[in-house]
Amino acid sequence: MSTKRTAHIISHTHWDREWYLPYEKHHVRLVKLVDTLLDKMDQDANYRSFFLDGQTIILEDYLQVRPEQKDRLSKLIRDGRILIGPWYILQDAFLTSGEANVRNMQIGHQDAKAYGDVSKIGYFPDTFGLVGQTPQLMQQSGITNALFGRGVKPTGFNNTVSDGDFESSFSELVWEGPDGSQVLGILFANWYSNGNEIPVDKEEAQAYWERKLADAEKYASTGELLFMNGCDHQPVQLDLPEAIQAACELFPDTTFVHSNFNDYLAAVQRSGKQELSTVKGELRSQRTDGWSTLVNTASARVYLKQMNQLGQAMLEKVAEPLAAFAHVLKVGEKYPHHLFTYAWKSLMQNHPHDSICGCSVDEVHREMVTRFDKSRHVAEAIIDDSKQAIADAIDTSDFILAGDGALPVVVFNTSGWERSGVVSIEIDALRLYFRDGYTLEEASAFAKAADLTGRVLVDASSQPLPCTVEDLGLQFGYDLPDDKFRQPYMCRKVRLTFEADKVPALGLKTYAWVKREAELTDSSLFTDERVMENAAIKIEIADNGSFTLTDKKNGSTYRDLGVYENTGDIGNEYMFRQPDGERPLTTSGLQAQIRVLQDTAYQASVEIVHEWEIPASGDDMLDVEQRDLVYYPHRQAQRSTRMIPIRISTVVSLSRSGQGVEIESSFNNQAKDHRLRMLFPTDLTAQTHHVDSMFEVVQRDNTPAAEWENPSNTQHQQAFVDVSEAGAGLVVANLGLNEYEVLRDGRNTIAVTLLRAVGELGDWGLFPTPEAQCLGEHTVRLAIFPHTGEGAQYEAYTAAYQFQIPWTVAQTGIHYGRIASTFAPFQWEGEGLALSSMKMNEASGDVLLRWYNMRSLHAEVKVRTQLPQQNFYKSTILEIQGERLAVEADGSLTLPVGPCEIVTIGIQR
Repeated sequence: MSTKRTAHIISHTHWDREWYLPYEKHHVRLVKLVDTLLDKMDQDANYRSFFLDGQTIILEDYLQVRPEQKDRLSKLIRDGRILIGPWYILQDAFLTSGEANVRNMQIGHQDAKAYGDVSKIGYFPDTFGLVGQTPQLMQQSGITNALFGRGVKPTGFNNTVSDGDFESSFSELVWEGPDGSQVLGILFANWYSNGNEIPVDKEEAQAYWERKLADAEKYASTGELLFMNGCDHQPVQLDLPEAIQAACELFPDTTFVHSNFNDYLAAVQRSGKQELSTVKGELRSQRTDGWSTLVNTASARVYLKQMNQLGQAMLEKVAEPLAAFAHVLKVGEKYPHHLFTYAWKSLMQNHPHDSICGCSVDEVHREMVTRFDKSRHVAEAIIDDSKQAIADAIDTSDFILAGDGALPVVVFNTSGWERSGVVSIEIDALRLYFRDGYTLEEASAFAKAADLTGRVLVDASSQPLPCTVEDLGLQFGYDLPDDKFRQPYMCRKVRLTFEADKVPALGLKTYAWVKREAELTDSSLFTDERVMENAAIKIEIADNGSFTLTDKKNGSTYRDLGVYENTGDIGNEYMFRQPDGERPLTTSGLQAQIRVLQDTAYQASVEIVHEWEIPASGDDMLDVEQRDLVYYPHRQAQRSTRMIPIRISTVVSLSRSGQGVEIESSFNNQAKDHRLRMLFPTDLTAQTHHVDSMFEVVQRDNTPAAEWENPSNTQHQQAFVDVSEAGAGLVVANLGLNEYEVLRDGRNTIAVTLLRAVGELGDWGLFPTPEAQCLGEHTVRLAIFPHTGEGAQYEAYTAAYQFQIPWTVAQTGIHYGRIASTFAPFQWEGEGLALSSMKMNEASGDVLLRWYNMRSLHAEVKVRTQLPQQNFYKSTILEIQGERLAVEADGSLTLPVGPCEIVTIGIQR
């Protein structure tokens, strides 16, 4: 080649903490690797640089075993030879929430700064596709680049690259997010191991570099060529300086440099001569044959996704806002930053793609369940402390006038919008402490004898409300005071279930169960044994257990909702593969058992039971093909002819104020090698649909690109998917069911995957995973919200977001307090905006509120607070104090929000 070229060799190891081996076996290898790296760098100044995979958790994992090596490691980081951060872990993009990704960046920066500089590299070497808001997240983190291996064009292992219709002309490109943010994108076109194991022997090196240089030049837009010296769990190449020297002697027209990402990116930007392609939005390998997108990791081991959804919601949507609420009101303890960091780290250790994607060996996923529990238990402890501190500071004295023996209860709405819905709380109607001299027998006798009749639930204005009371009987309990030994007691426990109405956003509303005579009018949401109806919608249950939903706002009717579909799956944890020629089984022709489950003034529920039979497993050929490592698209296996029963119980519920219908499905899976979905035909005319993703409601095509050969077109979702036409639409929300498909069946049916059962990991060898068959009991939850379009869809999206967030409730006593019985510390308005977070910043002590614009239109957010504050400022996802914002005469703030912008406002107090 006539122009000078530079080969930038970047040493690294891509460190999957757990995958085809359990965590600790990979951990042992990591310790050996870092030991070797430290020795090599101390002994050889020519071994210049090593990139520690963009994740600071590697430092934690190493120093957990080798704490005595911290000084050596720290010095090499300070000297710029080992580059760390910006992430805490390398997370999957589509299966982790926006706030989880923000915490990941925040904690990665926090941990990296303790050692030295943070590597400002947007590193996504093997992420299974990338969300469209990544460029904005990078820019808000002070990062102007993104390096990735998947999504733009098909890239295989062993340096093989597909010759399809690429979306980018070069391996360098401009990546633009929906808000207009741009970063320099670097595609690992020949994978992140294209400079692996460089030969020292000159004959081998000659052949190696002739091939490698040609491969890189095939896609590079400049003479600055990138070679990644490492791969998954790759040991350090100790003779790399000698290998580089040999290359220099063999190719005098090429400068070989043991480089780093900063130097490489600077060189690319200096020498850029070609016009780069601009790629916009999500990187999901849309222009491929569809067989290797790894999208079905969204449905592998669904139980993990459900635990993750709950864990994220408990931290970011309940614990953080409640702890911030308690802190700004100066009740209870200070905001527990240390506990949040610990809980988030425990949760994020489950977020790498081989973990949350469910595509590892069984031992890995057993340990994940424990981590999910650990993180959730910390969140629950924070929630319990925060809610009780707030509840005990509420002025409940007015309830004295509402009736005798008032027992106040507080309902917290930690979502970003006013909320109504059915809540349950277990309260102590009578509590007798052993410290007061009661024997066990005496306490039990008193508690059993307590009269619970003649009571009614009232709101703060003493109006009685419909309420279901369940006497749970005598129970043991205990307090754990901060200033004395544990305090055991016996109590008479009661469960109250009622509809909380119009609880303010990020606020609370107080009720009380009192002794008082009250006449409540009997009413029902049933207009027939199989028909439920409120002011907004009507539900009619058919003989086969499906139901029809009528939207009263516009008269739209959606039929055949809730049919189950079952197909075989001869794929693996990564990808679904239906047997050739198989016709799906459905419950559409199956008679269901139907009964009324609940009939109250505030809620109606129907239980639908299907006694079904499905094939027991794949046939014998599947085992043979798995052992022979037959690539899953080429398999010929079918389903077994042996049938086994599966009993599915579906509860369909409608509340008095509900804008949609909730569905809970329970079943005991004893079949293998299959997929179970629930179908929601929309019968709407639409070529595209909208789906919830990270900080974005993204539009996707119903029909894949012409290159797509896979019969399945499943995709990722987070909270919901929406199919709509002018004047009508249907939103299907879920809890931890991250896979859906809009079927090309003439009805634009939304199919949501409830379970996918497979028996092998897949990828580069045979790794049996019997626990991925997901045998045993499962419960899944969904909700359906119709809308009228033309802006009304955002109300449905709001309901779908609130569906993700558990209600929080607390019992308190009769007392004076500084907090009103209905209260919220902040109020906000903003059309088309979604509130994402309310938390405290550890460094500044400020309250941070974050929104994102769901629309590609300009908007504004108006914020008011009832609390004293010094000033408002606009920040970024790193939550650094920015320029002070002007406030209006009433103390409120109005801030413009750009299309699809993520906006963070700090409130300095």
